[in-house]
Amino acid sequence: MARPRTFDEGYALDAAMRLFWEKGYEATSTQDLCEVTGLGRSSIYNTFTSKHALFLRSLERYVDMVTRDQHALLDGAELSAVDRLRSMFTSVIDMEERHRRKGRGIGCLGVNSSTELAGRDPEVAQLLGRDLERRLSVMGEVIAQGQRAGEISRARKPDELARFLNAVIAGIRVSAQNGADRSALEGVAACAMDSLTR
Repeated sequence: MARPRTFDEGYALDAAMRLFWEKGYEATSTQDLCEVTGLGRSSIYNTFTSKHALFLRSLERYVDMVTRDQHALLDGAELSAVDRLRSMFTSVIDMEERHRRKGRGIGCLGVNSSTELAGRDPEVAQLLGRDLERRLSVMGEVIAQGQRAGEISRARKPDELARFLNAVIAGIRVSAQNGADRSALEGVAACAMDSLTR
């Protein structure tokens, strides 16, 4: 009879996710994962099969969490499209501020993984590609609503503007990693919003 698991898998995934987020995939050793999860090597491999499989589960957990939170902000029909997009930027900046270490943000596990792995790891690229399409779809719909309401310029298509905003968010996260303070990040977000409404 199989021995029952005596640990919280969700806790282990959250701990691994945080470590991968802070250090990256390559710089995280199996021993590091044992230390943060409280699991032995055999438990990690029995449960998750490999470091790579644990990373994929952690990355999926992260993108689901971030995308779910972003969707919740953008779905709020009680606010105008512009206010929902502003709330999205505030949420991104708040997240960077919460996770600052020694004056620097830790960025986004999705962005970090894209630059570190997506070009050579098809599973990571596929996971991040699916997540990107979900986020772009929701942002594009909010932008289209704003254009119909006359709040957002019609000079560009909603999907082009959604990709632009997504690139700005990635830039905000990288800027925070490089030490940009809240005021600087808010300035970037304000420029992006200005470009939509002019």
